Amino acid sequence: MSKYKCVIFDCDGVLVDSEPIANQVLVEMANEYGANIDLDYALRNFKGTSMQNCYAQVAELATQRLPDDFMPNFRERSFESFRKNIQPVEGVTEVIESLDMPFCVASSGPENKIRLNLELTGLLPHFEGNIFSCFTIRKWKPDPAVFLWAAETMGFHPSECLVIEDSMSGVNAALNGGFDVFGFTAHDYNNELEGNATLTFNEMSQLLKLMK
Repeated sequence: MSKYKCVIFDCDGVLVDSEPIANQVLVEMANEYGANIDLDYALRNFKGTSMQNCYAQVAELATQRLPDDFMPNFRERSFESFRKNIQPVEGVTEVIESLDMPFCVASSGPENKIRLNLELTGLLPHFEGNIFSCFTIRKWKPDPAVFLWAAETMGFHPSECLVIEDSMSGVNAALNGGFDVFGFTAHDYNNELEGNATLTFNEMSQLLKLMK
């Protein structure tokens, strides 16, 4: 029997394989203004950070001033690409369908993005009513606020919850809130989760056994 009573999933890179898609769009848009970066750079430097932080980094790299509508345009173009390309993280559907405890999603993305990607991957019915976005409370990881909000709403103490994350900012947010956090390392581009997360794993099929 697991010591945990609730699982809090990050969304991007944990439930849905969205990060390469979003970052490719960001690279293309950044390069339109002279940033001269590639997808590898974006995944290493933008993964797990807020859109505001990504925008600030792109603005520093760009040789031209970014337009005022850069972020809304990014949302529009990335959503279009999600509709064409998004897939669930391999094995996560089976994990979700096998969980015998409450679970939810807590993400740095806006709720309309979370809902879109969960809907496109067939996961939305599992999370309906249990979606927590940093945009709602205007506090972003590594601030633990979104995880604390999720735990309280779900009716559990942080010590009773397990957070599943794939970025260092997410791992730090969980630790800052007093949660155990398992780091999903399939796309740990900077090899930074091991030794920081409570435990790390590389395939979703491993998760249920590790929770026991």
